[in-house]
Parts: sequence; structure tokens; C-alpha cells
Amino acid sequence: MERQAPLITPVLIAGCLIIMTGFAIRASFGVFQIPIAEEFGWLRADFSLAIAIQNLAWGIGQPIFGAIAEKIGDRKAIIMGALCYALGLLLSAGATTPLAHQFYEVLVGFGIAGTGFGVILAVVGRAASDENRSMALAIATAAGSAGQVFGPPLAEYLLSFMTWQMTFVTFAALILCVLLVLPMMRTETVATRAELEESIGTVVRRAFKDPSYTFIFLGFFSCGYQLSFVTAHFPAFVAEVCGPIMPGSMLSNMGITTTSALGAVAISLIGLANIAGTLYAGYLGKRYSKKYLLAGIYTGRTIIAAAFIMVPMTPTTVILFSIAMGSLWLATVPLTSGLVAHIYGLRYMGTLYGLVFFSHQLGSFVGVWLGGRMYDAFGTYTHVWWVGVAVGAFSAVVHLPIREKPLSPVAQAA
Repeated sequence: MERQAPLITPVLIAGCLIIMTGFAIRASFGVFQIPIAEEFGWLRADFSLAIAIQNLAWGIGQPIFGAIAEKIGDRKAIIMGALCYALGLLLSAGATTPLAHQFYEVLVGFGIAGTGFGVILAVVGRAASDENRSMALAIATAAGSAGQVFGPPLAEYLLSFMTWQMTFVTFAALILCVLLVLPMMRTETVATRAELEESIGTVVRRAFKDPSYTFIFLGFFSCGYQLSFVTAHFPAFVAEVCGPIMPGSMLSNMGITTTSALGAVAISLIGLANIAGTLYAGYLGKRYSKKYLLAGIYTGRTIIAAAFIMVPMTPTTVILFSIAMGSLWLATVPLTSGLVAHIYGLRYMGTLYGLVFFSHQLGSFVGVWLGGRMYDAFGTYTHVWWVGVAVGAFSAVVHLPIREKPLSPVAQAA
């Protein structure tokens, strides 16, 4: 009887630790929105643009680091990413003007690309067996949510006794610590001989000629818009708009007494709910059509976001929204990356997924930047929230025409 390949491997464990650490830091940036703006008297749009540039640089860097990993090795690409991440954080700690902060966020964005989904999921995908791939990708994605659970509260805690500059320095040291797990990131080539003989240019050209790849690219835009807008602006949105936390309430008894603290906890709740949601998406992705699952996720997000903005914001609605949206938060990632691997093969999965992820980060840039601009223009996040509802509905529709079949005999053999 053939022995079944294990799901939990050293590669998966190491990949989870790297993604978890990188995402813990990234998810905390919304907590710095008000402290940095108040210290320097910046407009909300100034810091928002810095985070937007970070997300755009992440998107640009993702296919670059994917190609680097496939050319010179995964571990070297991760080392480069961690160094970029740490340097960007250290330089940002010394920034005193919006322009300087925005410029240094380019390095942070490239650092996230080198230690994030594009590189790590490709390694995990190649190391996993066919029967375990969907679940392994889901576990690695859920690790990002685990980072999101403790990242914002950790930032809030550090800010209670140190400056935001020292918090950035602490985070720079933290991201460098992930390099200690790199010896575990050893993989064997699982691509077919036919795939190995094809050049990256040939595979990329074939993908871009396929309408399904375009639909995947376009559909991922709203995911980035919604996730990054909420990550960057939701803590401030809750702090300013949410009704008061009543003394003696469950939240108050848990030590959450201010709407500022509730905003940070909301991001953590989203991440906590998404651990379960992402793992369940990986389970379903092995059994059902990934494109229909993605359409369902975007439909659910659209309904949840519309319902939340249509009722008065209270601590209860914040908690309910965080749990509901969190269950669908990164559930798109294992399904989208798995769809790319299924249709176009494993050999250049990092590059092909990285290019799709660029669309995600274009959405991130627009969501974060537009959030700050429209807040400064209208004094509210309501208008930009409704834009997010609209793009979510668009993504639900655009996934439906995707042909969920291997594109060529080369991919079929994978």
C-alpha cells in the first residue's frame, strides 16, 4: 500500500512562520495612522499615500521576487526580501516628512513581496503533493491571518510605552529573525520535464493570451481594495465613528474601554475568523470548482460590507462585521493561487501568481489612497466604502467565465 504524503512538512512550517511574521507587521500599519498624523500635523491622505505606495510596491515586487526565486533560489529571494523589509522600517522610523515616509515605504513593500504570498506559496505549492496542495496553500495563507491576529494589538501595546519610531525598529529586528528558519525551506523540483524545458517567457505569453488569466487578474483587484482599505483605515474609522463602549459591557470587562482599542481588536478579530475561513476554503477547493467558490466569497463580502455601512456603527456591529468579513478575508488566496497552479502548471507558479497578485496590489493602492483622499474631502469614509461594495460585486461576476481546465498538455501533465 502506497504511503500517503504528509500534509505538515518542514517547508510548510517554515513558510507559515515567515508569512505570519511579515503579515503581523504589515497588518499593524493602520494602528500608526493617527499617532504619526498627529505628531507631524499631516493630513490623513499623507500617511494613507505612504501605505498605498507600500501596497503598490508590494504588487510590483511580487512577480519580480517570484522570478528571482525561480532563477537563483527561493531562500536567496527570501533573504533579499527580509533585508528590504527591515531597511524600509528603519528608514521609515527616521522619516519626518510625508515624502520621505512615502519613499521608504517602497522598500517595505518590496520586503513584503519577498517574504509574502508570491514566493512562499510557490515554495509550499511545489513541495506539497497533489492531494495536499489545496490544503497546504490554505494553511500557509491562514498563517498570514494568524499574524494579523497579534500584529495590531502588539503595535498598540508597544505604542503604550515606546514611540512609534522605536516600534518600527522593533519590527525591523523581528522580520530579520525569520531568516533563522530558512534551512527548513528545502524543496525538490516537482515540475514535469516538459515544463522544465519551457522558458518563463513562453509560459507568461501563453497565460496572457488566455482570457481566463485576464479574468483572474481583474477579479483579484477588489480583494486588494477591500482588504487594504479595511486594514489601513478601519481602526481610525472605528475610533472616530463607533458609538461608545459602555461600562460593564463584555468588551469593557475584557479591558477594551476605548474605540481606538476596539479598532485594533477588530483587525485581530478579522484575522482570527479568517484562519477558520481560509482553512475551510482550502478544504472546499479540493472538492469543488474554485471559480464558483471565489464568486461566492466576493458575493458574501459585498453583502456584508453593504449591510454594515447601512446601519449605525456600534461596538456590536463592529464585532459582527469583523467576524463575518474575516471568515472571507484571505479565503480567496489559496483558491486563486490554486487556480493558477491548476490551469498553468507549477514550474512558474511564483511568477504567474505574482503577476495576478499585482492586480490585487493595484486594488490595495487605490483602496488605501482613495480612502485617505475621500476622507479629507468629505470628512467620512462612507463614499469610499460604497466603492468597495461595487468592486466586490464586479469580482463576483468576472470569475464566472473562467475555464477551469489545464491550458495545455504541459499543464495537464503537472
